[in-house]
This record gives sequence, structure tokens and C-alpha cells, in this order.
Amino acid sequence: MDAYAEQAEDFAKPVFAHLRNLIHAACPEVVEQIKWGIPHFDYHGDMMCIFAAYKKHCAFTFYKDALMGDARLKANGDLAAAKRFMGKLTSLADLPPDQELTSWIKESMALNEQGVKVPVREFRTPKEVGMPAAFAEKLQANPQIIKIFESKSASFQKEYNIWIGEAKTEATRDKRIDEALAWIAEGKGRFWKYAK
Repeated sequence: MDAYAEQAEDFAKPVFAHLRNLIHAACPEVVEQIKWGIPHFDYHGDMMCIFAAYKKHCAFTFYKDALMGDARLKANGDLAAAKRFMGKLTSLADLPPDQELTSWIKESMALNEQGVKVPVREFRTPKEVGMPAAFAEKLQANPQIIKIFESKSASFQKEYNIWIGEAKTEATRDKRIDEALAWIAEGKGRFWKYAK
């Protein structure tokens, strides 16, 4: 968690620190874990809330928000991540009052204590993710790296393909490809910085 906080953009650091302190104050038995490359706060053997920092915003969600009382939280599941309530935080001023956050943390704790589970979502065929052409070219030019890449799991490959494919500019894409090649050469997955 500390390493994640350290590498976050400056605007996100106080938001993360504030939320983390509130969670620990309300739930001293919380378990902090990095899952899927982002901070999760678990309680009673189940996920409770999740934080993610990006380049220009950060997000905070309750895992069981669809089961919680507040209509803003209930609506989260139907919205794109950045449009969710607390899905696009850029400063402490974007957070609801501490009293409100604390009451949601306690509500989330109660759901976990009661063993309430999130309803199983309808199974959807996973979206096929193709390899970006520029990435494929660079891999072909590096036989050792492509050998390592192809020896890894489908999810390992998909994480890199998504990350590179989502680049908005050529410069960003090329920078990501260079980083990816260096990490893959060392056998590192896309989220190696956050692994335990």
C-alpha cells in the first residue's frame, strides 16, 4: 500500500491517505491488499472497498455498493467507472463529508459481518483483445522477448495488450511499448510494481 501511495500522482496522495485513515479508524481489523494492481480493503474475509489512482483522477468504491442504502452508491454498477459516484476524484474537496463516508464504511462492514454476497453477474463472453500492431512489430524484432511473452499466461499478455492499446497518442503508445519490452524481458507482469 505504501509503495502504491508513493508512486501515485501528487493530487491523489492526500485523497488516498485520508480515505485510508478513515477506513482504519472505522474498521481497525481491516486487511489491506493489492489485488489486480490496486488497493483493496477487506474485512471479515471479503472485499469491502477499493481505491485506484490514475494520471488525472482517482476513484473510490464500495465492493457491495449495489446492496447499500444510498442511491448514489446503488447506481454505481450501471455506470462507466469514471462516471460513478466517487469515480473521478481529483482532490479532497471531491469527497463526501467524513461522517457520511464513515457511515458507509460501517454499513459495508455490517454486510461483510452478515456474510452478504454480491449477486453473481450474468456471464458474458470475455472481450477479445488483439495485440496492437506497433507492439507486435517490436516483439517480432526481439526474439528473446517474444519467447518470454508467449510463454506467459493469456491474462499476462492481455494486460499488456490492453495497456498499450488504450494509449491515446503515438508517443504514449511508444513509451508504453518500451517499458513493456523491458519488463517482459525480466519476466515481469504489467502490474509487477504492486505485487507482494
